[in-house]
Amino acid sequence: MSEKPLGFDTLKVRAGYESSEHNYSVAVPIYQTASYDLGGVERAEKLFGLEEAGFLYTRIGNPTVAVLEERLTALDKGTGAVAVASGMAAVAYTLLNLAEGGGRILTTPRLYGGTFDAIKHLFPKFNVHVDFVENSDDPETFRRAIGPDTKAILIESISNPNATILDVEAIAEIAHDNGIPLVIDNTFGTPYLFDSFAHGADIIIYSATKAIGGHGTTLGGVIVENGKFDWSNGKFPHFEEPQYLLRDQATGRERSILEVFPNAPFATRVRLSYLAYFGASLSPFDAFLLIQGLVTLSERIDKQVSNALKIVQYLQSNDRVSWVSHPAADGNAYKTLADKYFPKGAGSIFSFGFKGNEDQLKTFLNAVKLFSYHANVGDARSLIINSPKTTHGELNPEEQAFAGIKPETVRLSIGLEDAEDLIADLEQAFEQAFVETYSL
Repeated sequence: MSEKPLGFDTLKVRAGYESSEHNYSVAVPIYQTASYDLGGVERAEKLFGLEEAGFLYTRIGNPTVAVLEERLTALDKGTGAVAVASGMAAVAYTLLNLAEGGGRILTTPRLYGGTFDAIKHLFPKFNVHVDFVENSDDPETFRRAIGPDTKAILIESISNPNATILDVEAIAEIAHDNGIPLVIDNTFGTPYLFDSFAHGADIIIYSATKAIGGHGTTLGGVIVENGKFDWSNGKFPHFEEPQYLLRDQATGRERSILEVFPNAPFATRVRLSYLAYFGASLSPFDAFLLIQGLVTLSERIDKQVSNALKIVQYLQSNDRVSWVSHPAADGNAYKTLADKYFPKGAGSIFSFGFKGNEDQLKTFLNAVKLFSYHANVGDARSLIINSPKTTHGELNPEEQAFAGIKPETVRLSIGLEDAEDLIADLEQAFEQAFVETYSL
């Protein structure tokens, strides 16, 4: 009789770590070292020949970082992960690993501004091009936009900043019908709110800087895979290339990444190619901090989602707000999809329309006292920002309109404070912004 699988909260506290393997340290130790003793010529030959698992150099692997990778792999029920220095490094390495040598990424304009700008203006210089669907809400637009050079579909589980939700399973089916993977940036969803692999994803990207870390202290990114996609289907020849690095030590025969690492070829290829040679390594100390964040992930998210619902209700009743974009808002077009994909709640990051002029908006943003005005999300603190001028400022007005970001957009990331205090803070800021209007 098989043992019952461990629950999410048990895994977020304990997965990937055995104290007996680390001098019985209760906390995950910080292995603050650049390199590792090889233990002799014979062991070195086994390590470099991939005959024995072990650590060689922290740029490509570290015991503290490995706990973070294994814990997220367990939470997502995947087969492998690689942690890197930032969310954007995770995006970059994923797309380069998919379209190495040239190819196209099919996506939606509803992306984080840095991702949008990078894939539109930077990646084409590396022969990695992008196609945007015209109507993200219609899965069939993805099918029609797939071409012979399309290497993947990229979407966000909850979009930044408007908290829109796509029909993930339908898009996954379309991707798989065409022999390409679905990549989901699940930064806003987190493994707690959204089970990416259960709904058809093949690769998950996280900016661990956000809710995974949860305290606004640490940069990090993680790429997770589930080992199910067929990378030998002819569309990804670079996965089938024999490499001298992966040669059989007994015969000298060069092998491919698919032969040597069949369960986690994508993450391992990122590690051995892009992480090893481009070098955006996550430091052991930063991995330690991100692990601390994971331990309280579900408790924090539950409180933040609860707070967000109260603030959505407040904003909907405020006559100085023109609209609220959160699946829980009255009449929101994404409520049905949210009920299907996000039974625990569709996150705590969303936007609203400020019904005032630009000077009033500046007054409002300068007047908040509890909300911090800076470009991050998923923090224990509540955050506020005018996305068109900041987080999506790389996009020109036409690109912002294409992404559905209106000039009056204000993005909120709800934290762990008392919801009543947050509402009172917004209310007093509105009062200051509109005081001249009321005095006329």
